[in-house]
Amino acid sequence: MKEIVIISGKGGTGKTTITASLASLIPDKVIADCDVDAADLHLLLDPEIKERNDFYGGVKASIDLDKCTGCGRCLEVCRYDAISSDFIVNDINCEGCGVCPYFCPEDAITLIDRHSGEWYISETRFGPMVHARLGIAEENSGKLVSLIRRQAKTIAEDRGFDTILIDGSPGIGCPVISSITGASIVVVVTEPTISGIHDLKRVISLNQHFKIESVVLINKSDINEEMTGKIRKRAEEQGIEVIGMIPYDPVVTRAMVHKKTVVEFTNSKVAMEIIKAGDVIFNKIR
Repeated sequence: MKEIVIISGKGGTGKTTITASLASLIPDKVIADCDVDAADLHLLLDPEIKERNDFYGGVKASIDLDKCTGCGRCLEVCRYDAISSDFIVNDINCEGCGVCPYFCPEDAITLIDRHSGEWYISETRFGPMVHARLGIAEENSGKLVSLIRRQAKTIAEDRGFDTILIDGSPGIGCPVISSITGASIVVVVTEPTISGIHDLKRVISLNQHFKIESVVLINKSDINEEMTGKIRKRAEEQGIEVIGMIPYDPVVTRAMVHKKTVVEFTNSKVAMEIIKAGDVIFNKIR
């Protein structure tokens, strides 16, 4: 099974736009949106949800008021101010640490599963897609990413596909690590800005730590040619191939307004550069 993961060191580089275009180019694959904290690939691919599932990402405290005597011991030991004076648990503040049920003299507190979001199996015009929506202020996004990847792999095996295309998260945190672990290749989308080159360095270091092959794709490469040159030089010094330089073009925004991928909407230089980059990626994993 080949897994192509598209990530970026920072948000706003065009990672999801490029992922959607690659989805239109790759045959016989499963698409997975692993940017669960701020999923937006569905806006371009317009999936039809076939299966909806609950995601339980952790636990939270629950107080049985029939057993509770109001002794206040839970208020004393809670370090997150998650319990009110009338012994109601605030779901956002509660960390599910288990201290309050341990100290409750009446065994009135239990830990219950926390409903943290939903995940979906859908069909798009480019094939099956697994995606999710994490609830507001919910944690364990890395756990949800792992779930999405497992489901995508199961669907690929069932349908006889050999490729999974993953839209990863920005940054270098837990959901990114969950997205790239065991991947065949990681495509790092960056932009020629100070923050872009800084975060590119961090995310490449992360990929190298996990010994995953990386390539770099520079988006909006012509907005700062000097910085683009610095990115190319840094990538070369680290032995990372720059597989494409995509120019800035307002047509990308127009494509998104029409809920189309760039390569569907136009045959401009932007689309051609993405197609060429896609060919490089496919050749590397075959």
